[in-house]
Amino acid sequence: MSRVRTIEWQVAGACNYDCTYCIQSRKYRRGRPDAAQLDAALDTFSALPGTWEIKCSGGEAFAHRLFLEQAVPGLMARTTHRISVLTNLSASYRDLMRFTALTRGRLDVFSASMHVEYVDPDAFADKAAWFVDQLDPEVRFVVNQVVLPGNEAFAERCRDAVEGRGLRWFPQLYKVRGGVAEYAPGALDDILGDAPGPRDANLAPSYRGRTCWTGVDYFTVDKDGTAWSCRTAKRHGEGRLGNVFEGRISLRDAPAPCPWTICPCTVPANRGMIEGVGVAEATA
Repeated sequence: MSRVRTIEWQVAGACNYDCTYCIQSRKYRRGRPDAAQLDAALDTFSALPGTWEIKCSGGEAFAHRLFLEQAVPGLMARTTHRISVLTNLSASYRDLMRFTALTRGRLDVFSASMHVEYVDPDAFADKAAWFVDQLDPEVRFVVNQVVLPGNEAFAERCRDAVEGRGLRWFPQLYKVRGGVAEYAPGALDDILGDAPGPRDANLAPSYRGRTCWTGVDYFTVDKDGTAWSCRTAKRHGEGRLGNVFEGRISLRDAPAPCPWTICPCTVPANRGMIEGVGVAEATA
């Protein structure tokens, strides 16, 4: 299975939302790299061999003034990499149109998170449907949503709103320290279906013992510029690869067995990084 070289770049720690279920603490949801730091990161990305998918996220990337003024134009002008984004879709229609124009021909995945503490599902779905019409046909668009225990019926209503507009809805189980929250027996049956894979839902599974290419063809970049082999490694203070603000990245030479009991996101699996898991087509 082919791998899609991928960087998950936390362009900003700060977010304009304050969801009660956010897995990042309020203390952590702060900070925006300055212009000099972004410039250094762009230099580091441009020096990487080959073509990568750079998935921009936060916090909320669009909440950083320099995202559209410097980060995105810099990626387009100074690198040959593909671009993806994870956002809460709160950006103005004007800024979304600007993003679309800037990334034309190089945008792979646009992942929009529906946070129902701040948006009405139907209004969000309407905005998402409008935005999809502005994108190139080959761009993969997905609406993802955290399904909270006890709110499964409301999540199904949100799903129906999204799918009723011809869009893809991607459920994520609520993560707690060390794993996922407990759900009532059968509560997720209508949401997850039978044997969902990483393209169907984020179940935060364990791939422990499987050969994993994170740190080789995949890494994450924190808001302070630190590069880590994967999110779970970062949580354990392991897998540090360098700092993109300092221009020093040392990727691993070869894959290794996964040592962790949770894989909190589906990006490595769906970019072909994990032995026997995922597909070449990128997803949420």
